[in-house]
Amino acid sequence: MVQHFETSQWVPFPVELVFAFFANPHNLPPLMPPELKARIEDMRLKPPPPRPVTDDPTRRFQSLAAGVGSEILISFKPIRLLPRVSWTARIIEFEWNSHFADEMAHGPFKTFRHRHGISPELADGEEGTRITDAIDFELPGGFLNTLASGRVWKQLQESFAFRQKRLTEILAIASRQASRRS
Repeated sequence: MVQHFETSQWVPFPVELVFAFFANPHNLPPLMPPELKARIEDMRLKPPPPRPVTDDPTRRFQSLAAGVGSEILISFKPIRLLPRVSWTARIIEFEWNSHFADEMAHGPFKTFRHRHGISPELADGEEGTRITDAIDFELPGGFLNTLASGRVWKQLQESFAFRQKRLTEILAIASRQASRRS
């Protein structure tokens, strides 16, 4: 049975910065809780389409980006005493400053698809960005599926709570650095 998890966050930073940050696979491990000990083991990157052109130097953020067809192998420890789990994510959609999606090519789930939506949004008169993460996943079959489902939901909730807090801290630093370069 496919399950759906969705979470959303508003940040006071421009879409261009937020999207450039998420499109760079090197930024994934710092967004994961430290106890997961996440690390990138390998990457096979395909170039994304050309970036949109902007005349505003404060909105030009250059960084690595994983385009459609890119594969990222990460590993982590979801349960402290068990061995590391490997996961290969493949980028299947990519539209600058709008969204990208990845799916699990190899890993612990039967299916796993994660869409990262990014859109400009005004909040209390301040320009910012709405980030919406939508995940559709299916666990392998059998009785363990039922037992593991609650653990997976709890881990997703905890991971995204950490990610949202950490993201705001990291983007504040990135924004200051970008301002100094312009």
